[in-house]
Amino acid sequence: IKTKKGPKIAICDKFNNAQNLTEVESRNDPENDPFRSKYKARELLREIYCSLKSFEADEGEEESGGESGEQRPTEQPVDGQREDGQGISGDSPAGMRAAKLGAVEYYLGVNHVDTEELSAGQEHLMNCMKLLERCRVSSENVSLFIHVRNQLGILWAGRDETEMAQGFLETAESIYQRYMKEDGSPPTDMTEYFTSEENLLTHQERTKRFELAYTHTMYYLAQVYKNLGETERAATYCHSTLQRQLQLNQFSPMEWALNAATLSQYYITKGRYMEGRHCLSAATVISGLAGEVPSEATESERREHLRQKRAEIARCWIKYCLNLLQDSKKLLEDNIGELDTDRQDELKRARRREEEEEEKGRKSALLFGSEDTFDSIASLEEKVWLCAKEYFQMDGYVTDHIEILQDHSSLFRALAFFEEDLERRCKMHKRRVDMLEPICNDLNSQYYLLIRRQLMFELAETYSEMMDLKLTLANRQADTQSLDNHTIKKFNSLCSASAKYFQMFLDSLCSPEGKFPDVLEEEVLRPALVARFRVARLHSRLISSVPPVQLENLNRSLENYKYVVQYCEAHPEAAAAAETELELSKEMVGLLPLKINRLKARMAANN
Repeated sequence: IKTKKGPKIAICDKFNNAQNLTEVESRNDPENDPFRSKYKARELLREIYCSLKSFEADEGEEESGGESGEQRPTEQPVDGQREDGQGISGDSPAGMRAAKLGAVEYYLGVNHVDTEELSAGQEHLMNCMKLLERCRVSSENVSLFIHVRNQLGILWAGRDETEMAQGFLETAESIYQRYMKEDGSPPTDMTEYFTSEENLLTHQERTKRFELAYTHTMYYLAQVYKNLGETERAATYCHSTLQRQLQLNQFSPMEWALNAATLSQYYITKGRYMEGRHCLSAATVISGLAGEVPSEATESERREHLRQKRAEIARCWIKYCLNLLQDSKKLLEDNIGELDTDRQDELKRARRREEEEEEKGRKSALLFGSEDTFDSIASLEEKVWLCAKEYFQMDGYVTDHIEILQDHSSLFRALAFFEEDLERRCKMHKRRVDMLEPICNDLNSQYYLLIRRQLMFELAETYSEMMDLKLTLANRQADTQSLDNHTIKKFNSLCSASAKYFQMFLDSLCSPEGKFPDVLEEEVLRPALVARFRVARLHSRLISSVPPVQLENLNRSLENYKYVVQYCEAHPEAAAAAETELELSKEMVGLLPLKINRLKARMAANN
């Protein structure tokens, strides 16, 4: 039985006005009345609801004289998915009335949530659920079944009731999956309940809107699983969401890119570098499509916003490279920390044999892209995008700039492990020094003390590694064990530079009066003991043919070895922080006095 044309057109007009107020006019509401348009939309929705109830009453009277209407089931259905086939058919008059009333309740619920009236919003959304309980899922109502559960999922998640949210969202997911399996036809969109026949959506648009609703389900489930600590499941849903957004062409480029970059960091921490690289490549390509920022931003603010976000994605590339090299190093180093080439060849063969097919399967499942972006993403995967330093300059981004430099330095350190040519390896460490040394010396100790300490320690270790490499090279090239003056001078220069930066680190722990602390704070305990040990070792390695200089170096060495031993004796709990260094220090405290006495005896005999 059809309603009169006039009232139906009036309902359509009111609904269109309500949608326009909600989605368009509300953006221009004044700050002192931020929900003005949404309150107006609410009144129109209430009028629509009253009109529908009026039609329902009229039609109920007409139907009561004829055959009895459809029987409401006595058993309560479970979320519209009745196994026994009972319930009102979605395309019946009663089913359509329930869907239309449910849709108005849904829009009223969303309206109240938008105006921060959460309890009222929940009540309307639950009213929608109750109306749908009587109905079987069909193409006429499945979209509403999913939308209302999405909204209730968001509502409960916002209250930190994660398991409640999970229940609604997982039900929405199962309804979608079952519908697609059993029917799959493009379902009616909720807006079409209030649309004239000539303005109904095409099948293509219906499908797009329905798939987008399910994409939202997956997006919210990803958040829920993340909050429940189910990180792998969350990553899977996040990945699927990003894929679907690209396929449907429904995404904000920069937001999408940042989500993909964040997902890459999860994959990288799990050692899944293929997935991590693909996510970063996609993030870089899609961020290039971005041109939108809040409308009130000026052109210069817009450009600055985009540059910053792209630089943040570039920083993720640095982390990708660094983690890849460090994990590879762990796999390939031998028991003295050098590259095991036999192990390297063995792993290469194993990868070819065992992982080729597996990787193909994984890759086909994870690929991002539409026709427009697929080739660009695939092409970028063969490169590494490093432009973070261009944005995060020292002027204005001191901490960010230094963190990037430290990561860059760590990249060279990890890469040096794979370099068999010792000269080239030494040059890589020199690059690290050239990056870090000027920054370390220019930083204000008052404001950046902790960062300076990190840089001092890294510079000390870098110079020490260069020193060892130079000595190894010299020993390989020399016909005898004797070193030429140039090599000795270079070795001593590197040794002294390393000792200087370790000592600078130790001096940074002193009070303003220059007194070294009697008790070391826990966060500097190990670094301080290691620095003392390394200073002792470096002074003992300095090469000199002048006995008084030799004696001075050995005495300074002994002094620092003694400090490590005596501190750990006075504070037994400190021994665990530097077990190896303590053991060697005890040994040297026993041996060095003998060496010093022999040197003194030679000096006395020569005088």
